[in-house]
Order: sequence, then C-alpha cells, then structure tokens
Amino acid sequence: MIEIEHARRAARRRHVEPEPTDLPEYLALAARTGPPGGQSTRWSGGSADERGPVARAAAQTPASAPAPRWQRAVTVVLWVVVAMFSTAYAGSLAVPLWFQLHHQQVLVVTSGSMSGVRSGGFDAGDAVVMRRLTDPSQLEVGQVVSFWPQGSDHLVTHRIVSLHYLPVMRQDPETGKMLTTIDQSTGEPVLRPYVMTKGDANAEPDPDATPFSRVRGVVLDVYPHWGWALQWARSPVGRLTMLAPPLLALAAMELMAVMRERALKRELAADLPDPHDARRRHAEGGEHDLLLD
Repeated sequence: MIEIEHARRAARRRHVEPEPTDLPEYLALAARTGPPGGQSTRWSGGSADERGPVARAAAQTPASAPAPRWQRAVTVVLWVVVAMFSTAYAGSLAVPLWFQLHHQQVLVVTSGSMSGVRSGGFDAGDAVVMRRLTDPSQLEVGQVVSFWPQGSDHLVTHRIVSLHYLPVMRQDPETGKMLTTIDQSTGEPVLRPYVMTKGDANAEPDPDATPFSRVRGVVLDVYPHWGWALQWARSPVGRLTMLAPPLLALAAMELMAVMRERALKRELAADLPDPHDARRRHAEGGEHDLLLD
C-alpha cells in the first residue's frame, strides 16, 4: 500500500498541471493535455463537433466570430462619417496652404463695395486670390489691389483709378505745418508712388491716396462663395463641427468592439466546463492509468 501511495504521488507530479486561474490559462491547459476525462482523442484532431465544447469554445475566438449584421452596418456608417468630416477639415487646411506654396494668399470678401458686372468684381462672401507686389512698376490702372488705407489696419480691396508720384510730406516741429521733404543731394522734392482707388459699387473714389508701401498685393482671381465656407471653417464653431463627429464615431466603434469582445468572452466561459472539475478528472485518469500498469 505504501508503494502504491508513493506511485500515486509521483503520477500527480508528472501528469497534473497547475490549477488554472482564468479562461486563457484553462484554454492553454486544454491545448496541452487534450479533452478532460483522459480521452485518447488529441486536442487538435477531429472535427469541431468531435472535439467537444472546450475545443469548440477555444476555436470561436472574438477575432474569428463574425459581428452581427446591425453592428457591421453601423460600423460602415461611422466610417463614412469619419471620412466625410475628415476630408472637409483637411480641405479647409489644404486650400490656403496650396496657394501659399505658390506665393499667393486667399482673402475673404466681407463687403459689397466691389459688386458689379465689371471684370474683376466680386461680392461679399467670395474669396479672392492675391499676389504680393515688389515694385511700383507692377501697378497698372484698372488693377484690383488690396491695401491698408492711411491710418487704418483694416484691409480694403478696390480698383486702381490713377497712379501718382507725390512729394513726401513732413510736419514742421515749430509751426506744425506740413512741408515737402527735399532731397539734400539733388535739392529736388522726394517723390513716392501713390495709388488712387475706388470701389466699383461706390459713387466716389476713396478720399485719400495710398502709398505703394501700404499696398499688400494685386488680385489675380475670384472664387464665388468660397469666402463664407473658408471663414466658417476657420472659426471655432466650424472646427468643432468638423472634428467632433469623426472623434465621436471612432469612440463609438471602439466601444462597440470592447462590448462585443466582452460578450463573446462571456459566451465562451458559459460553454466551458469547470476548470476545477477538469483538473480532478485529469488527476483521476492518471491514477487509473498507473494502477492498470
């Protein structure tokens, strides 16, 4: 009897695996030892039905189990939302960047002072493409230019009606009168280029001449109705509108994936026998094999 008891203990040490603590460990134990109860069929042999509930549950992993039809349809819709709003946001950034790479700039028209049928005119809500000027010789009568009027930081885009070279004026500190600046080397008045401008929809020209140094650039092209779209896309409300839906869609898809994985794990756990019962059966099978030997 003592020898039999020693033999039983040796069999337990050789054949009994450590007690699994969770589902992955139990599946690994089942893959190494085969189905519970000492059956001779190998774990990897036979069809899914012949391998019993443990093999079927192990084969039906969350990655291989198909998602429900409604979940697949919702996922497609969410991906469409992500693609649409992401493309819109990317476009709002790419359009101004494309013009900047070509040394141009897009401006949004906010008033109707250039409305009309004349070539180069535009309405409020349009977008104009402007190119910077580097020399006064690039200016011509009839061009539409963007400039800062004297004493203002508000950009205005009007048409040039005349070009002038006017003397540079300075204020006499003693009398306060405006005097012509004289070039000390030549004795001639210092002249600078100025432009006179007028809005196509305005009855009168702009009251003050604008020096070339305050001309920002000349208008090259007009894109109707682009202005409001670009202005809205640059605003906080526009950015939030374009970024919030795709972020929420991605979060919803991640949440659905987590819930689906948890549901499948619960189904797998329900189909599996008790790990403690499998250990006990495996131990008993090893003892019986030893006694038969």
